[in-house]
Amino acid sequence: MKKTTFRALALIPLAVSLALLGGCGPKTNQPGQSAEQTAAAQLDVNEQANQLFEQIYMDRVRQDPVLQTRLGIKDDYDKWQDLSEAAYQAELAMVRGHLDLLKAIDPTRLDPNTALSYQLLKQDLQNSLDDSKWRWYSYPVNQMYGIHSLVPSLLINQHKIDDISDAKAYISRLNNVPLLFSQLQQQLTERAEKGIIIPEFVFDHVITASQNVISGAPFNQGDDSTLLADYKKKLQALALSDGEEKLLLDEANVALLTSVGPAYQSLISYLQNLQQQATTDDGVWRFTDGAAFYKHRLERITTTDLTAEQIHQLGLKEVARIHDEMRAIMQQVNFDGSLAEFFVFMREDPQFYYPDTDEGRAAYLAEATRVIDDMKGRLDDLFRVKPSADMIVKAVEPFREKSAGKAFYQRPSMDGSRPGVYYANLYQMQDMPTYQLEALAYHEGIPGHHMQLAIGQELEDMPKFRRFGGYTAYIEGWGLYSEVLPKDIGLYQNPYSDFGRLAMELWRACRLVVDTGIHAKEWTREQAIDYLVENTPNSVTDATKAIERYIVMPGQATAYKIGMIKMLELREKARTALGDSFDIRDFHDVVLRNGAVPLDVLEQLVDEYIAAAKP
Repeated sequence: MKKTTFRALALIPLAVSLALLGGCGPKTNQPGQSAEQTAAAQLDVNEQANQLFEQIYMDRVRQDPVLQTRLGIKDDYDKWQDLSEAAYQAELAMVRGHLDLLKAIDPTRLDPNTALSYQLLKQDLQNSLDDSKWRWYSYPVNQMYGIHSLVPSLLINQHKIDDISDAKAYISRLNNVPLLFSQLQQQLTERAEKGIIIPEFVFDHVITASQNVISGAPFNQGDDSTLLADYKKKLQALALSDGEEKLLLDEANVALLTSVGPAYQSLISYLQNLQQQATTDDGVWRFTDGAAFYKHRLERITTTDLTAEQIHQLGLKEVARIHDEMRAIMQQVNFDGSLAEFFVFMREDPQFYYPDTDEGRAAYLAEATRVIDDMKGRLDDLFRVKPSADMIVKAVEPFREKSAGKAFYQRPSMDGSRPGVYYANLYQMQDMPTYQLEALAYHEGIPGHHMQLAIGQELEDMPKFRRFGGYTAYIEGWGLYSEVLPKDIGLYQNPYSDFGRLAMELWRACRLVVDTGIHAKEWTREQAIDYLVENTPNSVTDATKAIERYIVMPGQATAYKIGMIKMLELREKARTALGDSFDIRDFHDVVLRNGAVPLDVLEQLVDEYIAAAKP
């Protein structure tokens, strides 16, 4: 199999002449120059700009072996990212250089699509520089993501072994874990010296997840550890000779025992010591300049200027509205009791849950696959553009299911060889009610994240930074919008499934309340958990996991509802303006064919579509 490398993606040298981009070609017809020549010169300017966009993106990819692997590129297949201070400063210098190159372009000479790319990339680069002020205000390890879980996750899910060199690169990555974890511990130490330490409850999650990676053979008695089992399975698929396979397995065992095991043990010991300094104050308000940091986070996440208080009040308003719609469903199913009692019924009645067995998990995955396959057959009514990449449904792997989120999506590889994956966390079936199954599948799969992310990266007329980048409010706003979209074409016929849709939307409305509550209003973890339990049908376990997520990812949870509200507003705006000429497929084309954009840019694009489509 041919490997994707940077050489196959070679672009112009970074030291491209500034004059080439800033001064070439006339802006209008020059004496003796035909209209065709002027058009050709204009095309040249756009081509040169797009070459620079590609170069800037690929320079970024070249600095990150993990991102390379996710994109299906194998040039640095044996490496991890460099977490050192020197690497960070080099990255900032590269961003400054890229911004200087970009500023040499005259955006008034670009066509609309290229001008939008210029606008987005320039803002992204400036944001990277501005964000450096807050570089320590993050948690490099937590229960949602982190370097400790990246190692097994990347190797198992994204490090493909197509030949012996890939197998050796896997072993090299195992042997490089000690350096990676040494840099990680330095990162954690720097933060601790600034008073930025992971909340106390996070430590047990991270330590347990780390211990799980080094449980089993060859570390101790029992079944193969998760990494050894993965490596064996991938080797067997190569159909090597017995001698070749044994040699590679022996090398992997040595790497696991002498590199991976000691690195994880060292990290676990470090975390156990650091845990003694942790507190139960969970919001970022506790940091120096914490309020300013949270304001910055909300601006980045929502791509709006909404304040924490405005977002909090919007959440309270949406929670009240959705509660009213739920009461209407209570009447429809003839439930006699209060909304709180209905929540208890939905939370506890066994008819809404598959058995907590292997058979129950298999049944859940089968039904989720059926729901997505059914939706695939209805896409022509809603979309003109559809992704080429396939999508599959999988359960979250055992090594991370205890601490991972309820569900998530992994985009396909750049070359299409690895499908998109909707991961359902089936650790406890009580956390995955059947009445939410449809909405969850629509959100993570089709027409949700798979449609948006796979289509986005397949847009050949877009530079890579737009195809593979993103804005949380747009991406998650689309996911939540995709939960309500099937209702427009007659799905959610079962009132309990429609309740499940509302329950999912309610969950996101509550996020506006609890995220701002935790990080701006100094709510405790327990106070936020209680709010979710009292106002949603979700279990205590579900609420606890969610609040713990919002604590370590400040602001992220606000993106969903704000993005969805904007998309519904824009759809209604287009429908009202265009009347009978409105076509939902055209609207979705505008939203999806431009890739992920900030919400204000999305509104600008929809306004242009309305103006062009008016009879």
